[in-house]
Amino acid sequence: MEHSLITAGRTTHLKIVVLALAGAIMVVAAGIALHQQGVQLSSRAPATVVVKAGHPMTYTRQDGSVIR
Repeated sequence: MEHSLITAGRTTHLKIVVLALAGAIMVVAAGIALHQQGVQLSSRAPATVVVKAGHPMTYTRQDGSVIR
């Protein structure tokens, strides 16, 4: 068993590439399938949600004492 990618053999690298490619294909296929079905994640919200920015605010918090 190879414990380092540097010293790994050609077949180990091939297995890693094949697994990564298969995972990427599955994620893309699921995304395309869900997009074509028009699946909404929330029953109340539309598929496209627009979030508008409000007024700029600054939040500060200081816990503990200052050590100098």
